[in-house]
Amino acid sequence: DPNLLEILSQGSNPEAIQPHLQSVFDSIEYVEFHRTERTQIQTIFSGVGENIPLRNRVKAEGNIEDWLNSLLREMQNTLRAIVREAAGDCEVLDTESLTHKYQAQVSLIGIQFKWTADCEDALYRAKSEKGIMGQTNKKNQGRLNDLVAMNMLKDDDLRKHGSWTRRKIETMITVDVHQRDVWEDIVKRKVRDTEDFEWQKQARFYWRYDMDYAMISVADVDFKYCNEYLGVKERLVITPLTDRCYITLAQALGMFLGGAPAGPAGTGKTETTKDMGCTLGKYVVVTNCSDQMDFRIMGNILKGLAQSGCWGCFDEFNRIDLEVLSVVAQQVMSVLVAIREDRKTFQFTDGQVINLDKEVGFFITMNPGYAGRTELPDNLKVLFRPVAM
Repeated sequence: DPNLLEILSQGSNPEAIQPHLQSVFDSIEYVEFHRTERTQIQTIFSGVGENIPLRNRVKAEGNIEDWLNSLLREMQNTLRAIVREAAGDCEVLDTESLTHKYQAQVSLIGIQFKWTADCEDALYRAKSEKGIMGQTNKKNQGRLNDLVAMNMLKDDDLRKHGSWTRRKIETMITVDVHQRDVWEDIVKRKVRDTEDFEWQKQARFYWRYDMDYAMISVADVDFKYCNEYLGVKERLVITPLTDRCYITLAQALGMFLGGAPAGPAGTGKTETTKDMGCTLGKYVVVTNCSDQMDFRIMGNILKGLAQSGCWGCFDEFNRIDLEVLSVVAQQVMSVLVAIREDRKTFQFTDGQVINLDKEVGFFITMNPGYAGRTELPDNLKVLFRPVAM
């Protein structure tokens, strides 16, 4: 990989790594070094100019893989600290202040924390207080109206807070419309209990003060928010199909399996997987598969994913040759078994012992029935939970 060689060869010159940061992180385009201490990184920037000042400066000295790892850890720690602040602020600040005070990703999870807290509170009190469900409905509608009012402002008024502010607010509206619709549906169905499946099947967002991390629950599966910096991303409009896909993929991960959305081109298989990754604050690495891929290439990708804890989405997976797929099944199985057994390190199929980050997830998307596509072997099928799109 030419990028990798260049990164490794420029190890002693941290400034030269800037163009390659996009290959390593989801949304860091460039970093800002300290004015006097030229080897210390103090701020990270996304492509549109949004930035996060790091809580502790990162020294870009020594082996490049070591300080890139330090940058990754510091990015996650900083983001976790900001999300912790937002979790407290979402209870006291109004929607506009919350939106402008924090980065796009944090403002978004802030309104999701608020929505979950309001709705659970209403469900707990629904049996004793009559009008509480309707009041919460009005609260949700009010928050959405605040966001819409902000979006109606002139460009110049929004640019004061950064050129990306309109996109940030539009993303929040996209998610908040879904949240309002979900609650309206719950009120219509006369749900009165937090254990009801109509409520449980939604993505619910909590800040766990006892564990000091954000937790996202879908049905009975709990995910840790992974604090990857995602920049100012646009999000998918959430439809009933997206909801169903989320539940199935969450169940698959809960059972230590991979997910396999299948369906015709253009139904949003890859995009839904990427969007679910965004919801959980994850970096999703998408690989387009072809018949040129052999088991060594696939093995290297799977080893990289297992060590980094990223999600891997393999597009058009059934283009790979059948004999390669049966080896890939063994490789994927070795990782999934290690996760199930809660190991820190494990032996990959090529004999190498590698570290394991248990947040890893594997997803394959398939276009069934096209020419030049193979049917998956059975030993691979059992490792992936299918979803029809």
